[in-house]
Formats: sequence, structure tokens, C-alpha cells
Amino acid sequence: MRSRRAALIALTIASLAVGAWAQFAPASFHTSFPFGRAWVSTDGPFNEHLIRDVGGLNLALGALTGVAALRMHADLVRLAAVVTLVFSVPHLAYHALHLEPYAALDAVGMMLSLGLGVVVPAWLAWSPAPRRRAAASAVTGPARAGGKGGR
Repeated sequence: MRSRRAALIALTIASLAVGAWAQFAPASFHTSFPFGRAWVSTDGPFNEHLIRDVGGLNLALGALTGVAALRMHADLVRLAAVVTLVFSVPHLAYHALHLEPYAALDAVGMMLSLGLGVVVPAWLAWSPAPRRRAAASAVTGPARAGGKGGR
């Protein structure tokens, strides 16, 4: 369970960091994302509306994965993972088909980071959820089953 929570926390941090930067500093995001490498500006002209939309969508995705990390309910974890894949798979596919303008180091970094954005949620979506320990106690479990106890 700890590794699943850690994976969700990593997805949350990544989405919130990208989302906040794009939403609140779109020009900087365009020219400097990630870490001054200019991956966004290399791919096209500045469009504030589009960048802020991407920011808002990443913030929403971060909110969903964050709640899943807090609650760790199997259905919510799986939903967050699938929703992340709905975004991440086409994003990876687009960039995999458009690597020409990037230096080799940037292309490799991009594919590794975007690949992790697919592998991690895929693992969360398709790996079996850990079983929860039964919370039966000697007092409440058998007593309720037999119709007795505090009623």
C-alpha cells in the first residue's frame, strides 16, 4: 500500500507543479518548461489561453490523484490512474512522434518523464489492490452475527 500511495503522491506533485506553473505563469512556462529546457516553446508559438487550459487541467488531475492518495480507496485509486492515462497516453504519443526539434538529451528526458507518466498510472490501474485487514473484534464481530450485543 505504501508504494501505491507513494506513486499517487508523485503523480499529484507532478500534476500540481506543472499545473500551477502553467496556470499562474504561462509565459514563463512556455519559455522555460522544464527547468529552463524550453520544451514547450520549441514546439510552437505562445498561446496563453491554451497554456492556462493545460494548467487548469493539470491542477484538476492533481486534485484527483491527491484525494486518491489520501483516501486509498481501491475504486478511487483506479479511477485516478485511468484518468491520468487518458491524458498521459496521447501526450506521450504526440511527443514520441514529434521529437525532431529537440536535442538528443531533451528527447531522451522527455520520453523518460512522459513514459513514467504512463507506466506509473498503468501499474496503479491494473495491479491488484492490496487486501485490507479485517477489522473484526471479539466483541462486535460474533455478537452482531448472533443477533446479540448492545441493541
